[in-house]
Amino acid sequence: MEQISLIAGMLSTSLFISSAIPMVLKAYRTRDMQSYSKLNIPLANVGNLIYWLYVISLPPGPVWLLHAFYTITSGMMLFLLWQGRSRRRTRFNPYL
Repeated sequence: MEQISLIAGMLSTSLFISSAIPMVLKAYRTRDMQSYSKLNIPLANVGNLIYWLYVISLPPGPVWLLHAFYTITSGMMLFLLWQGRSRRRTRFNPYL
């Protein structure tokens, strides 16, 4: 039964990562963050940091890989969001 759980964890981790990669690559390539929630991205980063308190209590496995991926991609999306805001401010209205 433990072997089935490990295989299911590895398979679901691979699927989750594979489903998110196109979104992250598109956001990175286009730098267009207009379709993303401006509140969701910072909240996801805070949630990821708090969730690490739980993940580090688990033995290393697929959940570590999945959560590391989510943390890295959420951080990258937050960086792109901030970068886009600063670029918009200087280009269109420096007083915003």
